[in-house]
Amino acid sequence: MVTRGPTGRCPADAAARAARIALVASDNDGVMTDGTVYVSASGEEMKVYSVRDGMGVERLRERGIAAGVLTREPPELIGPRAAKLGMKLWAGVRDKHAQLDRILDEAGVGLDQIAYIGDDVNDLGILEAIGEAGLTAAPSDAMPQVRDTVHYICNAPGGRGAFREVAEWLLRLRTTPEGSS
Repeated sequence: MVTRGPTGRCPADAAARAARIALVASDNDGVMTDGTVYVSASGEEMKVYSVRDGMGVERLRERGIAAGVLTREPPELIGPRAAKLGMKLWAGVRDKHAQLDRILDEAGVGLDQIAYIGDDVNDLGILEAIGEAGLTAAPSDAMPQVRDTVHYICNAPGGRGAFREVAEWLLRLRTTPEGSS
């Protein structure tokens, strides 16, 4: 059975950590999307995004928290959605952990000011690094190794409101020590 909401790995100082968050970064495929890629006969690829997740980005921005996407995909497919939502985009990133210093520098934040949402084994390195000082989360359908690593496991799967759920969790944590409404 999957634990939902804050996991046993959620730090006792989660509210204090949430108060410092200035950037919520997320994997794209499997978090912002359900991981499905539609391919036309001509080879054109399409992905489906949830408007609820878009509202999560907006709610964070209203409170001064930036949002960004890290993906191994090229920017052509993800760029329009990221631009529409005003999200920072790090595309073509194969080793997310190896790029963490660059991401922190470009975003102008410290390790303790970032939250990260990931779903697969290629997110483990960055999740572990950020989890030391920041906050981490995963959709309900994330790989077991990822669910075992993060501070928060969503009730929602990737592409179906997981980003929004994490945004709301962080905003709740910032207003009450227990993170409850």
